[in-house]
Amino acid sequence: MNISVVIPLLNEQDSLNELHDWIAKVMQSNHFSYEIIFIDDGSTDDSWKTIIQLSEKDTNVKGIRFLKNFGKSQALHAGFDKAQGNVIITMDADLQDNPEEIPELYNMIVSEKYDMVSGWKKKRYDSVISKNLPSKLFNYAARKTSGVKLHDFNCGLKSYHKDVVKNIDVNGEMHRYIPVLAKNAGFTNIGEKVVQHQARKYGVTKFGMDRFIHGFLDLITIWFLSRFGRRPMHLFGALGVLMFTIGFAFAIYLGIDKLFLNPFGRLITQRPQFYISLVTMIIGTQFFVAGFLGEIILRTKQDKKRYLIKDELNLKPQTN
Repeated sequence: MNISVVIPLLNEQDSLNELHDWIAKVMQSNHFSYEIIFIDDGSTDDSWKTIIQLSEKDTNVKGIRFLKNFGKSQALHAGFDKAQGNVIITMDADLQDNPEEIPELYNMIVSEKYDMVSGWKKKRYDSVISKNLPSKLFNYAARKTSGVKLHDFNCGLKSYHKDVVKNIDVNGEMHRYIPVLAKNAGFTNIGEKVVQHQARKYGVTKFGMDRFIHGFLDLITIWFLSRFGRRPMHLFGALGVLMFTIGFAFAIYLGIDKLFLNPFGRLITQRPQFYISLVTMIIGTQFFVAGFLGEIILRTKQDKKRYLIKDELNLKPQTN
């Protein structure tokens, strides 16, 4: 199979028929073998009913329905797990991503040998104050922190070689940072393509300003995990040893000063340096213990389901 189109969605019943017809037209005109996997992330409207109707008239349509809203990252994870295509295309269900971009995104993976290609919505039809400016700031911070030189990390329209999606773990709210996850996994040939952005035709956006706050917090998380996720003792242990050494050095200085240099001066407990020394050693010990516990957790943790699937349509069990 050439292409799997993975589409997470939440309450997008009005756009699904038009989106399906548009994707099918592009696929058929380019003679691609394909599947369209809709992941209903706990919709409360008739989105799942619409997906069932689409699957009845088109066997290329497949569906996953979550028991409740688990988030876009979990929806992408479920879609990646079921995808059968050699190239996986992700896009949003709100018709703001243009399916006409699919052939070139596919060719960049197959012909130009990119591991993944991220869309860049260079011209956006969103609010300048509430979306465009915060998005530019967010993308700038992401570039500087991650080292991945993309203009638009949060664009839903992306293409991947199948090896990428089968070897990265998209969890929490890390869908914004799939290029960083891919880079950390060893897939460094990451490209970018300017794509057409369209104004929302139906419904309302599911993301508010809080997504940028969450995005920056996730950016800090992924920075930490990429450097110390497999070796937390290297960070916390080093900080702990440094803090404890500083505190211990203060304690030695106070002891020498009291015993030999100024034995008739103030009591040690009356000097602020004593409390600085004590607190610093305590903090250093806590850092060291945190690193030690992190190492134990890494060696004992077990995988846990991050979402519950209620229904599936036309999907075959995965075989190794």
